[in-house]
Amino acid sequence: MAGRNDTVVTEFFLTAFPEHPEWGLPLFLVFLSFYLLTLLGNTGMVILIRVDGRLHTPMYFFLGHLSFVDICYSSVTVPQMLAMLLERGAVLSYTRCAAQFFLFTFFASIDCYLLAIMAYDRYVAVCRPLLYVTVMTEKARWGLLAAAYAAGFSSAFVRTVTAFTLSFCGTNEIDFIFCDLPPLLKLTCGDSYTQEVVIIVFAIFVMPLCVLVILVSYVFIIVAIMRIRSAGGRAKTFSTCASHLTAVSLFFGTLIFMYLRGNSGQSSEEDRAVSVLYTVVTPMLNPFIYSLRNKEVKEAVVKALSRSKSRGRP
Repeated sequence: MAGRNDTVVTEFFLTAFPEHPEWGLPLFLVFLSFYLLTLLGNTGMVILIRVDGRLHTPMYFFLGHLSFVDICYSSVTVPQMLAMLLERGAVLSYTRCAAQFFLFTFFASIDCYLLAIMAYDRYVAVCRPLLYVTVMTEKARWGLLAAAYAAGFSSAFVRTVTAFTLSFCGTNEIDFIFCDLPPLLKLTCGDSYTQEVVIIVFAIFVMPLCVLVILVSYVFIIVAIMRIRSAGGRAKTFSTCASHLTAVSLFFGTLIFMYLRGNSGQSSEEDRAVSVLYTVVTPMLNPFIYSLRNKEVKEAVVKALSRSKSRGRP
């Protein structure tokens, strides 16, 4: 499928783990189960938050939208990856590759912004508890959510237009599981300095900015927790942030490892393994992280299960 060096690329051939073709079926079954768990867990979280009145709070408002975005975020890449594993590759047109890159960047950016907003929500709840109700009003919540979607769209639009005004020539093989920026940049030819600078500048407004908001929020939260005299009070307050911190560490840890490390010494196999973590594993684990580490969610799950059992009795 690879073209000659002077051939302009009009379509892309994606390969998944070509060094190990025997992995195709086992990985297909594993990733399919992960994807079904992602759909089940995140859809369940959205429904649970909507039907249980105890979860109608700002924190769970944002968590419900995070679960919805995780469904979209995973669905942009995983179904195609499953097809690639069965067919040992997939051909994507230039337009389809650009559309996938835009949607992935769009939902990944919203995910970043929502995690930062949730950190700010925890900051207000812990450090300004008396002002929490007046600060995190319904109007403020919808405003923050709209801002996350608008910022995600702007970032994704500019990065996609900039990336796909680059010239791609030579081989059209992408040794990756979807159309992402690092493997696309390897196919560029000619002077791409200006486009790469624009891409990096807009990337700074997503990942590092969100990480900064999260770090500053948790510095103030930790200081506030340390001022609590009783050990039980400190543990109870910190437990409200533990699930969010776990989700943040998992999501941003893999993204930072993928996008903010140096180019030297990178291998395609290593890149694919990391990409599987943030496209397949993280969206699957989020609802379980918030369920297992959050008392209110666990109580809501138990209540929903007991209600369904009582309805099923004759």
